[in-house]
Amino acid sequence: QVQVVESGGGLVQSGGSLTLSCTTSGLTFDDYAMGWFRQVPGKEREGVSCISWNGGKTYYEDSVKGRFTISRDNAKNTLWLQMNSLKPEDTAMYYCAADSRLWASGGSCLVVGSQNYWGQGTQVTVSS
Repeated sequence: QVQVVESGGGLVQSGGSLTLSCTTSGLTFDDYAMGWFRQVPGKEREGVSCISWNGGKTYYEDSVKGRFTISRDNAKNTLWLQMNSLKPEDTAMYYCAADSRLWASGGSCLVVGSQNYWGQGTQVTVSS
């Protein structure tokens, strides 16, 4: 049984930092590209950042470029999202997802619907 579990969310002031973690079990971690997505109530889920199966390629949604950093450790089956300079508009439920395509270039890795496995999410709230 595949499990994807996010952690690290919380309440932070504007300008602050948080690091999200995602661990997986039941799948071969380095057979998957991984991504972070977020969703606010009433809106569609959107892609934030993704990373190729070996960590060699990354992609960021424009609004988080220069502020967020995605990374992974295949030996630990763990994915991270370092979030700096957080803004109130970053407030959302953040989800981790595994994508069996290994890598999808041109930002297509952030298209919701192509992922194979999802976590339950971790809430990030940024106060102004």
